[in-house]
Parts: sequence; C-alpha cells; structure tokens
Amino acid sequence: MLVHFSKYHGTGNDFVMIDGREMDTSFLNQTLIRRICHRRFGVGADGLIVMEKSKGYDFTMKYFNSDGREGTMCGNGGRCIAAFARRLGVAGAETTFEGIDGIHFASILSSGEIRLKLSDVDGIQKLEDGYLLDTGSPHFVKFVQNLDQIVMELEGKEIRHQSRFGKEGVNVNFVEPDKGTDTLHVRTFERGVEAETWSCGTGVAAAAICSYFHFKSDKVTCQVNTKGGDLQVNFQAKPNLQVTDIYLTGPASHVYDGSIHAGD
Repeated sequence: MLVHFSKYHGTGNDFVMIDGREMDTSFLNQTLIRRICHRRFGVGADGLIVMEKSKGYDFTMKYFNSDGREGTMCGNGGRCIAAFARRLGVAGAETTFEGIDGIHFASILSSGEIRLKLSDVDGIQKLEDGYLLDTGSPHFVKFVQNLDQIVMELEGKEIRHQSRFGKEGVNVNFVEPDKGTDTLHVRTFERGVEAETWSCGTGVAAAAICSYFHFKSDKVTCQVNTKGGDLQVNFQAKPNLQVTDIYLTGPASHVYDGSIHAGD
C-alpha cells in the first residue's frame, strides 16, 4: 500500500507527517516507522507524527522517534503539526490538541511563526554537573564553554545512557550563553534518535528555564540559537522551582508531499 505523507521541519528538526484521521494506522509498526525515518533507505526524518481524531479537541498528536518507538512530547513536532492542521483545514490560526503529556494550545502568528504552549514544569532537580527537568520530555541540561568543540556522539551519548537517569535514559542538552547578547546556544543529543538533532523544542525550553535559575536572571523571555535556527521561549517562574505558561515560538516549514510504499 502507498502511504501519503507531508515532510515538515522546525528549525531543522524534521518530521514525516501522516493524516491518520480516516485510516487504520495499526500498520505503522516499529519496523516500518524506523524504515520510513531512515535517511538512506526511507524518507529520512528525526521522527514520524500521526494526526488522529480527538473527541474533545481539534486532533490528537501521536509522535514516534526515528527508532520506531512512541516518544514523549516533541516541541518542534507540536509546532509542525499545528502548521499541518492549518494546511489540511483541520484548524485555523489557533488550535488546541491532545499530546501524550496533555493538552496543548498553538497559534500561528502574523509573522508565520508558530507559538506552542508546553506543559508546566513541576520541579527542577539540581545535580552536581547540571539540571534535570521535564518539559514534556525529560532533559538533562549542562552549561559549558566551547560548545562547538563538544563531540556529541561521545559526550552526549555517554550521559544519555547513564544509569542515574533510569531505564529509558534522558535527552542531553549542552548550553553556552552568548557573552555579547542574551542568546543561548544549545546542542541536543536526543534519545530515540540516538544522535544530535539540529534542534529540540522541549530541550530548548529546558535550557531557557535552567538558565533563568542558574544565572539568577530576571528575564523570562529567552532567545535560543540551535544548529537549525532560532527559537524563542517565554515562561513564568514560580516558587519551589516550578514553571508555568511555557511557550515555544519559531518557524515550522512545509518541505514537500510524497508517498512511500508500506508493504501489502
């Protein structure tokens, strides 16, 4: 059978998008998803996102990492599916949808950028070498110098699998503030992709939040630069290391539409 899809990316974090509202998507098993996401033998993507029907909201977002397993919330993917929904006529300039971690609201700004509300952070754990928090996906954040010299396939991978983060491990973010501006530079090693991605939305949000507490800042708007482009994070810091009203803003681009053979 042929599966129709759309390719999107949010600052270089790329996804295969499938409209599954009127089809049985049970054929999308781990092996097939892994093949579709393969950059040599498939379409190539960091993940695959299925839009499904929702009883109470515009749609449900189901996200799979490129290893074929269902993942936790993907911030850039959430912005991309909002653009996908607008293009399909499922939603307008504003949409409310279900994700694995709860309900999300997204809006398309006059600039064309998409602003996505992420889940609240219930607490931040300060470790000897960094911070641990959950922005819809679990993230370890470490502030470093000479960010561009870090070998992600070594340092990122080693931290991602450390036993202290449990069986599923963690996403790993290295962060370096720009000394001349208020911009943060972030690189992320993503679990499920098992490599550095060009951008990670929930990782960018985690970095911005940790920067606020790490540097004892009073700024709750943060500009973040990733390998794939720039994002903005806004939030409200509360007592006891809690954070609410977290918004991730940036571009979400439609690349092309296509079809791929998915077997019989």
